[in-house]
Amino acid sequence: MNLVFILGKIISNIEFKFIINSKNKSVSIFKIKLLNNSELTVKAYNEKADYCYSKLNKNDTIYIQGYINSKMQIIVKDIEKQEI
Repeated sequence: MNLVFILGKIISNIEFKFIINSKNKSVSIFKIKLLNNSELTVKAYNEKADYCYSKLNKNDTIYIQGYINSKMQIIVKDIEKQEI
């Protein structure tokens, strides 16, 4: 597993889904733009998914601690909104 620390701006609407027959119950998926203009897909599961969907909005700047999966998506371990 690889650990990443990312600061970026949410550029898409946050999509929230429930998952059936999985160890995870829910997922939030959205895109962020980094300072170098790279775009990444972010996935958060369960409680982190609930937080993303209820507390974050498009154009928010966020800090993410997580890891990169095999599809080059960021999987959230910890996330927080940044006031800039």
